[in-house]
Amino acid sequence: MSISRNSSSGNSGGGEKPHRRHTVVDSPYGPLTLVATDGFLSGLYMAGQRHRPAEESFGERVAAGEEPFPEVVRQLTAYFAGELTAFDLPVRLEGTDFQRSVWEQLVRIPYGQTWSYGELAARLGKPNASRAVGLANGKNPVGIIVPCHRVIGSSGSMTGYGGGIDRKVRLLAFESGAEQL
Repeated sequence: MSISRNSSSGNSGGGEKPHRRHTVVDSPYGPLTLVATDGFLSGLYMAGQRHRPAEESFGERVAAGEEPFPEVVRQLTAYFAGELTAFDLPVRLEGTDFQRSVWEQLVRIPYGQTWSYGELAARLGKPNASRAVGLANGKNPVGIIVPCHRVIGSSGSMTGYGGGIDRKVRLLAFESGAEQL
């Protein structure tokens, strides 16, 4: 997965406003809103998701067949069919340097496995930053593809998930083979 390291403002450096567009696709977890910024996937939001930006910030609504969405939809379909365990999509994650460092670690969590917030903080070289890691994890703009659902509490508890704990439990059960979609 390639993660673009743009500024937190999402500005492409030339002072012009980023071009955003979005589409909505069905999934076993309800409708997913896919957002692209300047041709890169920059958002995947579930209905009712915490920290979901305002709809008007997503730009023009387009068909799922318009770029860059066809490949995103193809890979999501393969993932939900149990045929894909790692996404290979260019994404642009807009956030602070610390948030992006957390999100870059999330894509390293193997399919079907989990890391604790403390383990993730330690991998960042900040072993006392588990709360900050949790806050950054919760603001991940590209759920499922950047697998923030794979982060759990130190005791194995299902703490926090922007898409809802029930979806987190279902996603982890699906990835472990315990639930069929």
